[in-house]
Amino acid sequence: MQTESVSPCGELPFGRERIESILPHRDPFLWVSRVIACDPGASIVAELDVDESLALFQGHFPAHPVLPGVIIMEALAQAASISILLGRSSQGAIGFLTGIDGAKFRRQVVPGDVLRLEATIVKSSSRLCVAETTALVNGEVCATATQKYVLAAPERA
Repeated sequence: MQTESVSPCGELPFGRERIESILPHRDPFLWVSRVIACDPGASIVAELDVDESLALFQGHFPAHPVLPGVIIMEALAQAASISILLGRSSQGAIGFLTGIDGAKFRRQVVPGDVLRLEATIVKSSSRLCVAETTALVNGEVCATATQKYVLAAPERA
């Protein structure tokens, strides 16, 4: 049984409503279901419920549905952006993914999985942020990558 706690990110865990107050993403392209732990500007642990009713499974692949690797990378980027935006009090800013280095995919993610999204911010300057990211299911590593982001104010986006 998970207990709620209070952190610099607010009450944890938190779900869609709070996530949508931080990120500009909306369905069908919001890939974070809840935030479990967060150290603003430093690290985050979040989750994505991989819903079997997602339309993308109708084509990727109907007889053997698998969450696409690009969606896993986007989910990791969104989770990292939550930590970055909270660390800068930059809610409403738009984070643009500018690079993915050393991406490795080690395990398929399928409908019904809960994908754990972990990110540690290793660089955060006024222009560029870099995060080491890992996606896991049941403790098994699914994907890892070093991701780079640039944040822009909404009016410049």
